[in-house]
Amino acid sequence: DKINAVVAQALECGINYFDTAEVYNDGRSERALGIAMQTLPREAAIIGSKISPSNCYPGQITRHCEASLGRLQTDYLDIYMLHWPINPVSLRHFTDNSDLISRPPVLAEALEEFKTLKRSGKIRHFGISNFGSKRLGELSGIDSDISPVVNELPYNLLSRAIEFDAITACGQNNCGIISYMTLMQGVLGKSMADLDELPPQLRRTRHFDNRKNHLARHGGNGFEAVLSDTLGKLYKLSLETGCSLPELAIRWGVARPEITCALVGVRSPERLIANVEAAANPLPEDVIAELDRITGTLKNNMGAGIDYYESSSNDRT
Repeated sequence: DKINAVVAQALECGINYFDTAEVYNDGRSERALGIAMQTLPREAAIIGSKISPSNCYPGQITRHCEASLGRLQTDYLDIYMLHWPINPVSLRHFTDNSDLISRPPVLAEALEEFKTLKRSGKIRHFGISNFGSKRLGELSGIDSDISPVVNELPYNLLSRAIEFDAITACGQNNCGIISYMTLMQGVLGKSMADLDELPPQLRRTRHFDNRKNHLARHGGNGFEAVLSDTLGKLYKLSLETGCSLPELAIRWGVARPEITCALVGVRSPERLIANVEAAANPLPEDVIAELDRITGTLKNNMGAGIDYYESSSNDRT
């Protein structure tokens, strides 16, 4: 009931994009959205879902698309995205079948099947997710008839790697950007200064010391000193501006014109309304500049890698 209320409230507030994927909660995310949309006008919503790269062998894309449509209880997807680039590194996160990992799907063949889905009306647009500039360049050189309309990328005050070259690459390829992790999975929604108090699930990224968390897999020592200093300065600016940290993060996250859509997860209609009110009030340019300055050291220390869960040698993007 709470999910239904959030989806209905979102449409009422003018939010029209809903993002999901076949892998989210083993399909339960798609089912929940499908149920929520049953009493709402389908044409009012833009629904995007994603297919895992391990499911992109010939014939599989159509079957998985149809399964997503069934769970969503709809005849078409507005955007159907390839969840990660197709390569052995990304496949390892979706399958432990060594034979499949050693012979990944052929991207050109996968694109042909996406084209077939588009011609049939089962999908309206093709999109991608987590494609760095190099992978995007490889994709753009294969088939201009199935060019991606969006690239879903991680972007927030603490994760600014796409600013190095991915934003430019998307612009050069006429590809919009859906940003995700706007609140850094809740890290930017907290008011705690001690990073060790964050639950392990929120400390899996390269921001944090791999040695302190059995769930982390990037193998690095992290950037916790810089991160803690950055968060402290963000909290201070929050007090000075009278904006909560989530409000600052959301307003900053939608400020760049290159960002087509910013994803912000919510658990209640009340939180949704608060987020909408935050996004509707642009930040002054001097506050944006100060946020850029405060988070700039962390950005430069972490570098241009947009896979925040893996080392540079295992970067899936």
